[in-house]
Order: sequence, then C-alpha cells, then structure tokens
Amino acid sequence: MINRKSKYELLKQRAYIIIYGTSTKAGRLFDLVLLGLILLSVLLVMMETVATFNLKYHSELVFLEWIITFFFTIEYVMRIISIQKPWRYIFSFYGIIDFLSIFPMYLSLVLVGSNVFTVVRALRLLRLFKILNHPQFNSQSVQLKRAINASRGKIIVFIYFVLIITILIGSIMYVVEGSESGFTSIPAGIYWTIVTLTTVGYGDISPVTPLGQFIASFVMILGYGIIAVPTGIVTAEIAKSHQKLTSHPETPCPGCGTDDYPENSNFCHKCGHSLDK
Repeated sequence: MINRKSKYELLKQRAYIIIYGTSTKAGRLFDLVLLGLILLSVLLVMMETVATFNLKYHSELVFLEWIITFFFTIEYVMRIISIQKPWRYIFSFYGIIDFLSIFPMYLSLVLVGSNVFTVVRALRLLRLFKILNHPQFNSQSVQLKRAINASRGKIIVFIYFVLIITILIGSIMYVVEGSESGFTSIPAGIYWTIVTLTTVGYGDISPVTPLGQFIASFVMILGYGIIAVPTGIVTAEIAKSHQKLTSHPETPCPGCGTDDYPENSNFCHKCGHSLDK
C-alpha cells in the first residue's frame, strides 16, 4: 500500500515537472508540442468554416479535432492532479482558458455548431511567454507593463475627452446634415464621427452640405492627432521606465529593499533611509 502510494506521488511529481516546468528538456518539449497542437487546432477550426474545404474533408477535420480535444482533456486533468492546490489552477486565467478550449467540443454533442467556439484555444498560445522565459524578454515585458500602468490615468482621461468630442460632433452633424444624408439620429451621427475620427471611413454615411463637409475635414485631420497622442504617452513612459531600469544600483535600500532610485542618491525616496555605501 505504501509502495503504491509512493509510486503515485512520484508520478505526480514527474508530471508536475513536465507540465509546469520549463527548465527541463521534457518540460520544454511538452510545451512546444502543446503549442503545435494548439496552432493545428485553431487552423482546423478556421478551415472548417471554409465551405468547399469542409465539404470535402469534414470527416477528417472532425476526427482530428476530437483527437486534439482528447489530448487537451488528458492534459487538463493531469494539470489538476499533479498540483498541490488544484483550485488555484482551475480558477486561474490559464485554467479557465484550458477548460473553455475543450468544453465546446463536448457541447457540440448536444448543441450542433458550438464546436466553432473552440477557436478560443488561440488564447492558449499565451503560454509562449512562459516558454520564452529569457531574462531579456522578461525585462522588456516588465518595462512595457510599467509603462502601460504609469500611463493608464492619462489614457483614461484622453479617452473620456475623445468620447465627449464624438458626442458633440455627432450631435452637430445630425443637426447640420439631417436624415436626408443618412444622419437619421444622434447615435448615427456619433457612429459616423467615430468611424471618421479613427480614419477608417466606411463611406456608408457621408455629408453633402458644405458645412458638413468642412466639419468632416476637420474631424479627419483631428483623427491623425488623436491616434498620435496615446502612442506618445506610452512611448514617454517606456523611456522613463527604461531610464529607471538602466540606472538601478546594485545595492537595494537597507530600509525597504527597493532598488528603484537613481544611482547617486543619498537617501531612499520611499522610506528616507540613508543609502551610504
């Protein structure tokens, strides 16, 4: 009984190293095979929506999808079994995505056509970040994350400002153009403003009066400036983040442990502790 239990624990340990670890050859090979199957699965789902291809190879596509789903099911169960606290994985981001990647195929046995939602498996490709666990790659991702978090407030204010502009311009275009030009309501005017402001320009609604065309020209020019603003905000924060990362000293603050201070500082800006080296 003890021997069986020890063998089971050993198998769990080996499964954990292979499934969750990326530092071993077996773990990296498992992740690479997994990514290959995810790519193949997404490709199969996409090809199934091509009518001529699906008509010719429907049986083969369904067969391959079930094989991949069976493999993903075993993988999902092994991830739950091999971890000490399964609920942490089950309710984590990757755990939910892994469940959603297999659920639609089983649902298709009851609800026809639901297997198309297996395209959510594409989100599992995010595991590539775990495989590419390189210091330089991690440093760049941390830098980008810091820049986005730092610029979040500015971007929210900017989006709020753009929202006010779209409502005002959409209302003005409704009054200037009217239903004859396709501006049948203020929401329709707001839709036109968003499409024009983002420089997409579907052309399904267009102004015909001179004043409306003048406003449209102003909105088009304004659109290029609006696109540039958030890019500039994030870029500026990335530059600041890069400066902080490159200026980090080797010795952390003895008071709070932070290393986020300029190299020539005498006191920590967070806790005020002396930084005498």
